[in-house]
Amino acid sequence: MPQKTTTSRRAKASRAAWAKIKLLAMDVDGVLTDGRVIVSSDGTEAKQFSVLDGLGLARLLRLGIPVAWISGRASGATTARATELKIPHVIQGRVDKLPALQELAAQLGVSREQCVYIGDDIIDVAAIAWAGVGVSVPDAMPMALKAASYITRRAGGFGAVREVCEQIAAAKGLTFEP
Repeated sequence: MPQKTTTSRRAKASRAAWAKIKLLAMDVDGVLTDGRVIVSSDGTEAKQFSVLDGLGLARLLRLGIPVAWISGRASGATTARATELKIPHVIQGRVDKLPALQELAAQLGVSREQCVYIGDDIIDVAAIAWAGVGVSVPDAMPMALKAASYITRRAGGFGAVREVCEQIAAAKGLTFEP
């Protein structure tokens, strides 16, 4: 079983950078999940998503911060979870993460400094590096870790996204309190 938390190895993103955020975008597999995909003999797939992340995303959306999922592969499980959480921007089957993020940011009128992108693999590196706050999970591939200005303490699929949601809210002086 993967380690659920680690010690933060780098946190170069300033509170001021977090306070500018107007869009939270992320990869799915390895960020919202632990990166494993379960495929049954009939071809159906399953993924495990963290309820901690789900509540964090729901609260961030309630605070008026748009959320986007940008996945390199199309998945029914991803669609189902995004629908359940009412994620407004779900882009699947795009391995060109940076152009996908830039197109969405332009559509929403958001600058690179106002974007957070969370990723864990080589197809995420350009988007991590481009975003005002580029985030990776601690169990990411080395190139993603190197590109990040913030590495979460929690692993992908085990509350890493919630940690980022809370960073954004705190920097804006907002709270997740009920």
